[in-house]
Amino acid sequence: MIKKDKKTCDEEPQKQQFNYPLILIEGTVVGVLTGLVGAGGGFLIIPALVILSKLPMKEAVGTSLVIIAAKSLIGFFGESGETVIDWLFLSKVIAFAIVGIFIGMALSKKIDGSKLKPAFGWFVLVIGIYIIIKETLL
Repeated sequence: MIKKDKKTCDEEPQKQQFNYPLILIEGTVVGVLTGLVGAGGGFLIIPALVILSKLPMKEAVGTSLVIIAAKSLIGFFGESGETVIDWLFLSKVIAFAIVGIFIGMALSKKIDGSKLKPAFGWFVLVIGIYIIIKETLL
């Protein structure tokens, strides 16, 4: 995701075609990894969608958010009978998430997807290095 695409300006855009068996495998692997490790799905889902499914960055981010929301909702309902829920705290988190959605929508109109892709790649790389250093030194 950090490297620039090798496409030239002469290439005509082609209709998006999906490799459904690859997407099924990709979804299963990412689901198993996020379920086992408990790692945030966004940093695994977005690269998988961009690299393997060839989705544009902005579509991959939106798709990832829908997937994460669905997984969170399923997890919430799976645990809701076993845990006391602090509804005030939950309401605050939801309110901040809604504000963040509107800020993100406004920013997405101003940021080009081709610049977002390497920025996200560098972000994931830096966070990964930080986590490795933190876990090996402590």
